[in-house]
Amino acid sequence: MSKLLFNEYKSVSAKAWKQKIQLDLKGDDYNEALIWNSPEGIDVKPFYHADEFKTLPQVSSAKVTSWKICQTVYVSDEEQANTKALDVLSRGANSIKFIIPSEDISIDELLKDIDLTSTPLHFELQFLSEEFVKQFVSIPIEGKINFNIDIIGNLARTGNWYYNLNRDHEILNNIIASSTKQSTSLLSIDVSLYQNAGANMVQQLAYGLAHANEYLNHFGEKVIHQINFNISVGTNYFFEIAKLRALQLLWKTLASEYSENVSTCHIYATPTKRNKTIYDYNTNMLRTTTECMSAILGGAHTISNLPYDSVYHKDNEFGERISRNQLLILKHESYFNKVNNPADGSYYIESLTQQMAEKALVLFKNIEANGGFLKQLKEGIIQRKIKESGIKEQKLFNNNEEILLGTNKHPNTTDKMKHDLELYPFVKTKVRKTLIEPIIEKRLAETLEQKRLKTEKT
Repeated sequence: MSKLLFNEYKSVSAKAWKQKIQLDLKGDDYNEALIWNSPEGIDVKPFYHADEFKTLPQVSSAKVTSWKICQTVYVSDEEQANTKALDVLSRGANSIKFIIPSEDISIDELLKDIDLTSTPLHFELQFLSEEFVKQFVSIPIEGKINFNIDIIGNLARTGNWYYNLNRDHEILNNIIASSTKQSTSLLSIDVSLYQNAGANMVQQLAYGLAHANEYLNHFGEKVIHQINFNISVGTNYFFEIAKLRALQLLWKTLASEYSENVSTCHIYATPTKRNKTIYDYNTNMLRTTTECMSAILGGAHTISNLPYDSVYHKDNEFGERISRNQLLILKHESYFNKVNNPADGSYYIESLTQQMAEKALVLFKNIEANGGFLKQLKEGIIQRKIKESGIKEQKLFNNNEEILLGTNKHPNTTDKMKHDLELYPFVKTKVRKTLIEPIIEKRLAETLEQKRLKTEKT
């Protein structure tokens, strides 16, 4: 019966499909009517066909069934952070990311009663300390430990080194040299910064790859398995799936230049902040849901959802519970943990993946040919390119060509937010001396929201 199902109908070539579409257009130009160009310079066609591939795409090595639900916990007090971590682990999370602002914490108190063999832990350190990391490395932990150490990312974000170029590299050298555990990853490439500042997807991939290559150039093969990628995911559903898949292809291409023993890179994904809004804020839940879906299907290993009210509210139990439950529903009720490679075989996604990877590789090679990522960062080239991309996207939003429902399309004019802001939701300006121009994250809706707040009637 199954053989008859596939043999009963004659195959239709891509050429025949195009001719039929052209006939139905009744004289309109096929390219102008149906093909649109993305900000990445990718022509998106109305249909994709096997004829477009010289060889059919191979089955990927994605392990979509094993993705982790991660909860972020800010550590202002070790005991409170530990209590919160244990609570969220009992309520569906199976990974924890601790954001640690200073060295003055008790590691034993922070990790008390957490099952360190089955709970992958991520540590985002807002400082650089050899002694602090060595304390963690010395603990007999069998589970996976990931440190988000990124001295170049800190330079890009703040405009300064933690101390200075030589001191930062010296500390990082000592940290890498002292780590012998296979279960510990030390380096994180903060690609989310570029996305949240307005970089298009090809730029995100190329800058992330060039950023990682700075560490590979310096440390060589010994950090191949030490590097994680921190990625932000937007709402361009299929493009974002392709972006994560392209990252894996690019990483294997780059890492194979340093080592024959190359595995997939660990991707830590979170929804973007760029399209989040303070008005009609419940729409943020819809945005983060599709963004998490893209992350899962694209092959992210760890996903930390963004609470719908994170832009303007302090951390709160309700917002975090909703964001965690979104992931639980995707994993256990929507069957997003049942197939390892669900995106395989889609000619559209395969084509996007291939084009995105090729364009990013060209840009990466251009960066390397002109001195590398760090040199271009110091010269302001990376910042300028991201700004240019961000301005183009902002113009699309301002002209209602890029839609944020409830903000620049169908806004609820009775919605009041002035007295509900616990956090300042806009770019903060602080005059200070920096070595380079920092890359600044900015939401698309900020200017519009500021105007609405000023005109709100009490």
